[in-house]
Amino acid sequence: MTSQSQGIQQLLQAEKRAKDKLEEAKKRKGKRLRQAKEEATAEIDHYRLQREKEFRNKQTNVMGSQGNLSAKMEEQTAETIQNLTSSYHKNMESTMKKLLSTICDINPEVHPNFRHVV
Repeated sequence: MTSQSQGIQQLLQAEKRAKDKLEEAKKRKGKRLRQAKEEATAEIDHYRLQREKEFRNKQTNVMGSQGNLSAKMEEQTAETIQNLTSSYHKNMESTMKKLLSTICDINPEVHPNFRHVV
């Protein structure tokens, strides 16, 4: 009986060692999973920051060029307004004289299509 009891005792000890090894393996697996998750999160954060930086650079380039375009448009508009104003002042006098002479100087003439019936 003692040999049976020793055999059972050895089986129980072997079972306990197997349980311990299994628990230890589960702990290592959990630890590796946590570590992998942390590494993945860090990598995702790094990638996100990199992409955001690239986006901000592109946005700055595009918005900067739009700002330059806007300034150019304003400059061209101001130049056009100045040209129109100077043209107005230069031609105003002669245009007014032509207009007034056309309105005020009337030369009565018989229309060529008019038939005088007697």
